[in-house]
Amino acid sequence: MAERRFGRWLPSGRRAGKHKGDAAGAGQGGGQGAGLGVGIGWRPEIDLTVERLPGVGFVEVIVENVDPARLPESLAVLRAAGMPVVPHGVGLGVGGAHRPDPARLARLAACAEALDAPLVSEHVAFVRAGSVEAGHLLPVPRTREALSVVVENVREAQDALPVPLALENVAALFGWPDDELTEAQFLGELVERTGVKLLVDVANLYTNQVNLGLDARRALDELPLEAVAYVHVAGGHAHDGLWHDTHTASPPAEVLDLLTELCGRVTPPGVLLEWDDAYPGDSALAGELGRIREAVSRA
Repeated sequence: MAERRFGRWLPSGRRAGKHKGDAAGAGQGGGQGAGLGVGIGWRPEIDLTVERLPGVGFVEVIVENVDPARLPESLAVLRAAGMPVVPHGVGLGVGGAHRPDPARLARLAACAEALDAPLVSEHVAFVRAGSVEAGHLLPVPRTREALSVVVENVREAQDALPVPLALENVAALFGWPDDELTEAQFLGELVERTGVKLLVDVANLYTNQVNLGLDARRALDELPLEAVAYVHVAGGHAHDGLWHDTHTASPPAEVLDLLTELCGRVTPPGVLLEWDDAYPGDSALAGELGRIREAVSRA
């Protein structure tokens, strides 16, 4: 992605000092990243929007899209103002048979240090075999053999990172045969054996309910929600009976209802809106953050 040039004029009215987002919760939850509040995914296309949106408590940046040695100006501005920034990776592939790539781990660590991040996040996903990239976050077979591999990969990643790691459940268009565990059981054992935190994506739970018939509320009942570091919310589109988690639309009511259900069980430290293309204007994004706050408050 293109990077913003340095040296532009700052928006009028911006003052130094910590951004104060209204907290999605404090007290219960994952501990790391406590009090993050309601946030939004930072993207170069909406950097000025993110800077001026009211009540944003934190942002998340895709690790593969930034150079930790030369941060985009907007991220530097947000950090200088005290905004927490969480690096979010998509290419580590802890669900693969090979150990995590040291170069990718080094980039995650460098981003965490450059951004003074409270934690970093990735996915429980399979992304490559050797040099062949899947181009997508694919689900991991939920067998005990696969779990043992993921546990070792996660431990190696944790040892290489200067801050805690949170892992996200993924959206799927298919499931593997012969699963021995539910997704919640798989993640629960992963948390128990590694101490890793969870990034619970309620939009992905909804996707798997539509596409695979997996009960999202049952998953919330089974997940170790005390390990939640923060939560993702996003929208998508239905096509030919499948739900595609595109991050290009307003989160549907069903996803926000799942957020309310989650918040009725635990107070998450933060809740973040993902939006990756077809970006709406400032007022529309502010309205979406308002819908998230309302869903949290319903709990």
